[in-house]
Amino acid sequence: MNKLFYPAIFHRAEEGGFWITFPDIPECMTQGDDMEQAYEMAVEALGLAITGFEEESIPIPNASKPDAITTAADEFCVVIEFDMLAYKKRTGSKAVKKTLTIPEWLNEEATALGVNFSQVLQEALMIKIGAK
Repeated sequence: MNKLFYPAIFHRAEEGGFWITFPDIPECMTQGDDMEQAYEMAVEALGLAITGFEEESIPIPNASKPDAITTAADEFCVVIEFDMLAYKKRTGSKAVKKTLTIPEWLNEEATALGVNFSQVLQEALMIKIGAK
């Protein structure tokens, strides 16, 4: 569940720009001065809502099919892509301590070379989970 796609309704604001709602997540709303900013704000708002659901152990709502969304004359539907892994990498910088075991000879060789064990482990885990 790394990438999620939710339809958003972009409403044209009278003073310019857009305000955005999500039919599947009514409490999730945002706005932007132009299309680019509105889309970026929609991604961020969706991320906050979804991670909020996760933190509170609330099931994440299923996304509606975009063609099932009806809009008014001054509205249009845009599918918002939310990449959970990228969002967590960008916003979740809290470090956690892990205890691990490696062979003594490997520890001695790596220490002699000045290897940063934390950095190597992070890089290897990123490759393992397919994070870029």
